[in-house]
Amino acid sequence: MTTTPQTMGQQFGRRSWAEPWKIKMVEPLTMTDRAGRERAAQEAGYNTFLLKSDDVYIDLLTDSGTNAMSDRQWAGMMLGDEAYAGSRNFYHLEEAIQTVYGYKHIVPTHQGRGAEHLISQAAIKKGQYVPGNMYFTTTRLHQEMAGGIFVDVIIDEAHDAQNLHPFKGNVDLDKVAALIEREGAANIAYISLAGTVNMAGGQPMSMANVKALRALCDQHGIKIYLDATRMMENAFFIQEREAGYADKTIAQILKEFCSYTDGAWMSAKKDNLVNIGGWLAVNDQDLFEELRNMVVIFEGLHTYGGLAGRDMEAIAIGIFEGVQDAHIRSRIGQVRYLGELLTDWGIPIVQPVGGHAIFLDARRFYPHLPQSVFPAQTLAAELYLDSGIRSMERGVVSAGRDPHTGEHYYPKLELTRLTIPRRVYTQAHMDVVAEAVKTVFDQRDATRGLKMVYEPKYLRFFQARFERL
Repeated sequence: MTTTPQTMGQQFGRRSWAEPWKIKMVEPLTMTDRAGRERAAQEAGYNTFLLKSDDVYIDLLTDSGTNAMSDRQWAGMMLGDEAYAGSRNFYHLEEAIQTVYGYKHIVPTHQGRGAEHLISQAAIKKGQYVPGNMYFTTTRLHQEMAGGIFVDVIIDEAHDAQNLHPFKGNVDLDKVAALIEREGAANIAYISLAGTVNMAGGQPMSMANVKALRALCDQHGIKIYLDATRMMENAFFIQEREAGYADKTIAQILKEFCSYTDGAWMSAKKDNLVNIGGWLAVNDQDLFEELRNMVVIFEGLHTYGGLAGRDMEAIAIGIFEGVQDAHIRSRIGQVRYLGELLTDWGIPIVQPVGGHAIFLDARRFYPHLPQSVFPAQTLAAELYLDSGIRSMERGVVSAGRDPHTGEHYYPKLELTRLTIPRRVYTQAHMDVVAEAVKTVFDQRDATRGLKMVYEPKYLRFFQARFERL
């Protein structure tokens, strides 16, 4: 049975279902008009990352750091121990991660990419391969800057937006085995694993798959490190779709999954329900000693890692709130509600609906636009112009260029992401978003693409600028 806000209500013996929280404080939104949006879009070079937030109505750019914190988290912020060394809040954070995720050693960082940088520098030797279940932008860049060579080993179904495989985030074990056979286990730094794979449309990985991967890696002495950013959401899909897990809690499933890995990095700005922060956790004592030394150079002392005490306290509380089953059902239910509206109207999206966002399939949305004119970036721009809703591109612009040839990477998936912040918007906002997408879809035949007129050296999707064709 597909779980939606309506069917969840039936499961609880009620006619309807509502979020497991109530609104205590509101933030007024900016109501925009078309003329103002035209000016703002042109000034931003039709890149939604360059828009001022004051020019945005409903902000679906990202779920990173855009969560609404709870009253308990805000209360915890007042209990920040801002000592430079040995803050009590660090020990609260350490205990929370050990309890919920199960790892032994903890290094706080200012956010997720700080953790990505540390593990890449510590665990990759120049020329080593880093196989992963599809790339993520900042992760791959840190791995490449450390001298690693990323290899995509996700199952082929992940590259097909219409494929209904329930675990499109799975690793293709044959691809991993072939890489080991071809290059040798010593030339593989580690497996770079991600839960609810972002670039595939928020698609989960199964418990059976990670167990099998663990067994394969154990045969060859290869470590597995996990991007745990959205693993609580991944645990929900395991609970819903995988045999033997329906009666287990999200907390139990999460801890078991993590037990098959050797460590994890985390952007706490997602599942941990805060506005800033991250952490790195490993089981190996020697690696931990190196990471703890490195964090002092790049982030801050090993008991704060670039965070204030109050931030660490909010993360510690958010870890326990984020693993609650009612919270995860609410979070994914809202995403699915939007996805089902769009599907009912025949609007092409990545299926099955993922955990944190709806991914519009820009290639099917604009079949007349080649990837060379950036259809996903175009769709993000057109949606903003229509309604003031901010989304983001996940296609050729995000993929970047081949460092050897200088040519664009042309991924099979050309997507525009509608990312839902946690505990922020109501179902009425989702209705508004769906209607805006439909309006843009109805006008699709008249839409032309974009030309890139400025391209930064790294992670170009953040700062590139475009002109309309």
